[in-house]
Amino acid sequence: MMTDSFSKSFLDETIQILQELNPTEIDALATSLGKVRDNGGRLFILGVGGSAGHASHAVNDFRKICGFEAYAPTDNVSELTARINDEGWESCFSEWLKGSRITGKDAVLVFSVGGGNQEKNVSMNLVRALEVAKEVGATVTGIVGKDGGFTKKTSQACVVIPPKFSERITPHTEGLAAVVWHLLVSHPALKVKQTKWESTKP
Repeated sequence: MMTDSFSKSFLDETIQILQELNPTEIDALATSLGKVRDNGGRLFILGVGGSAGHASHAVNDFRKICGFEAYAPTDNVSELTARINDEGWESCFSEWLKGSRITGKDAVLVFSVGGGNQEKNVSMNLVRALEVAKEVGATVTGIVGKDGGFTKKTSQACVVIPPKFSERITPHTEGLAAVVWHLLVSHPALKVKQTKWESTKP
C-alpha cells in the first residue's frame, strides 16, 4: 500500500517553497507598484503561455481592486498575432509597449518561469520588452522562477519563486505566482476597494 501519494508530495513541496519566499521582497514589489499607481502611471503585464493567463487575470484585479490602469498585450489576440506575423515573435511585446507609448511613469510586471535569457535565446520577447522599458525609465518588476533571468537582472523589484524541486519548477512557479500576485492586489500598498464576497454580509 502506498504510504505517500503524489498529491501529498506536491503539497509538501509547495509548503516548503512558500516558507522560503521572502516577504520583504513582496512588500518591496507592492510598494514599488503602489508608487507608480499613485503617481498616475500605468501597469503593463507581460506573460507567455500559462503566464499570459496570469497576466489577463491580474489585469482585472489590479484595475478592479487596486484602481490601477493596467493592460496585457496577450488580451488582444488580433494585434498580438498581427505583430508576430508581420514583425516576428521577438519584438511582439516591445513594439506593443512602444505603441502604448510607455513612459518613465509606467511599470512593467513580468510573469515568467525563467524571466527571459539572452544567452540561451529563451523568451526573447520578454527581453526586448524590458529593454524598451529600461530605455524610457519605466519601473521593471517581476514574479519569476529559476534564477530570475533577465527580468531579475533588470528589475527594481522582483520576487523569485525558489526552484527547490527541479522536476516541477514550472508548475510550482506558475502556481505560486498566482498566490503572490493575489497577495499584491490584497496588499495595503495597492488595495483600494473591497472584493465582492468579503463585502457581502452573511
